[in-house]
Amino acid sequence: MAKALTTIGFDADDTLWHNERYFALSHDRFAALLAEHSERDHLMDRLLEAERRNLPHYGYGIKGFTLSMIETAIEVTEGQVPSAVINDLLAAGREMLEHPIELLPHVEDVLENLMGQYRLLVITKGDLLDQERKLAQSGLRERFDAVEIVSHKTENAYREIFARHGEGAECGLMVGNSLASDVRPMIKAGGWGVHVPHDLTWAMEHAERPTEAPRFAEIDDLNGLPELLRRIKAG
Repeated sequence: MAKALTTIGFDADDTLWHNERYFALSHDRFAALLAEHSERDHLMDRLLEAERRNLPHYGYGIKGFTLSMIETAIEVTEGQVPSAVINDLLAAGREMLEHPIELLPHVEDVLENLMGQYRLLVITKGDLLDQERKLAQSGLRERFDAVEIVSHKTENAYREIFARHGEGAECGLMVGNSLASDVRPMIKAGGWGVHVPHDLTWAMEHAERPTEAPRFAEIDDLNGLPELLRRIKAG
């Protein structure tokens, strides 16, 4: 007999609040600054290559993204990038670290509905200070039983987190916009992985939908989560 669901983990960026839109704006700024050196598609490809290359060194988040923009600017200009452009890229990074928090639809109502019925967790990755800032400014902290800010979302990470804050991954559900980080590794850990698509999702978070997995589900937005939980409970 399957164990009852007791603990729900929520991704933060682009699940609870908007985030990728600020990266998109910085992409536009980056492309404009380097327009005379590279056409946009090629520049975005080079930037993504730099981000992928730098992840083991800088981790996820705005600071690593800013350094990758600077590195790409140096590469595409063959070391001739003007200091004014470097300064503008640094300014773009600082502005991203100060962007306001805008909650996605239904977030507050759904969390209010679920409080007391399940243990609620935030499980997010990225820069510690930035993620803490966003959570504090969101006004959502009191709705969660615990917050986990991790370097990587892996099968083992989910096993450890749901064991620490619940009865294990088998009794847990993870909901988020990333198939690669929020859904597939949680299912591998033995729990439910619920995908909430977002219009803007970083290319490195894309993955195949695990449609063959019995513990995979997809909802249009968080408003569909309570009904999904009722169906899971009913078996």
